[in-house]
Amino acid sequence: MCDELTEKDTKRFLEKRGKISRRDFCKLGFATMFMAMLPKVVFAKSVTEQTVQVSTPDGVSDCYFVHPTHGKHPGVILWPDIKGLRTVYQAVGKRLAESGYSVLVINHYYRDATAPVVGPDASFDNPDTMKFLRGLASKLSPTAIASDAKAYISFLDSQASVDRKRKIGSFGYCMGGADSMRAAAAVPERVGAIGSFHGGSLEISDGPDSTHLLIPKSKAQVLHAIAENDDERSPEIKDTLKTAYKKAGLSAEIEVYKGTLHGWCTPDYSGYHELQAEKAWGRLLHLFDKALA
Repeated sequence: MCDELTEKDTKRFLEKRGKISRRDFCKLGFATMFMAMLPKVVFAKSVTEQTVQVSTPDGVSDCYFVHPTHGKHPGVILWPDIKGLRTVYQAVGKRLAESGYSVLVINHYYRDATAPVVGPDASFDNPDTMKFLRGLASKLSPTAIASDAKAYISFLDSQASVDRKRKIGSFGYCMGGADSMRAAAAVPERVGAIGSFHGGSLEISDGPDSTHLLIPKSKAQVLHAIAENDDERSPEIKDTLKTAYKKAGLSAEIEVYKGTLHGWCTPDYSGYHELQAEKAWGRLLHLFDKALA
């Protein structure tokens, strides 16, 4: 999960390897170089990008929509991490669009604010930032996420660049991993693939909102890319998920990525692990190619 423990793990990880001093760590919050950090897409499609307003039962969500300029393509919802829709996720969405998908990057927090809701230097080391983001995230009930997912899918299905004959993908980072699962359970006839990168809010419980209870409601094929330190804290999560997917008869790739910290797939995070992030990205593209056919 994205919390103060994540920041402490990151500091220890980087200091141990001599890559950074404690003093310099505070300077790493700015998302200045991540565009260059993302490898270029081979045979990239030209894309069209814009900010769009998506109507939901609770208001209007400002989202980033990017898609190949020509033709119809599978739709994808991208759910950002707890810091929300910002430049780095626009870059990720654009990269996916260049690979042949019509991508809607959503603003979780539209009920309270337009994106971005925090600056590029926002850190969980800052108690005020933690309090602010947790306050916003706490308002996002499972019911709210399911309702939003239906609205986002309806938006995608209304776009000329989206091929409605093909399934929709839903993938997210941190808390967006659980949101992706909720989307697939809310609209199982449309969502054909789920991707979860260092998924947060996947805690397994006996309560009715536990994410493993969503699995029988879904028809999607799944990728769970798990951070090593997340697995060290809660190793039982992957095992419960594996059991639930197997029982539901759903294809699921669940892997712990060695040497990674929570957040490792997001280029504006100081613990970004390019090699493992690219491996996870390749697995996501493979899943989408197979499941959204």
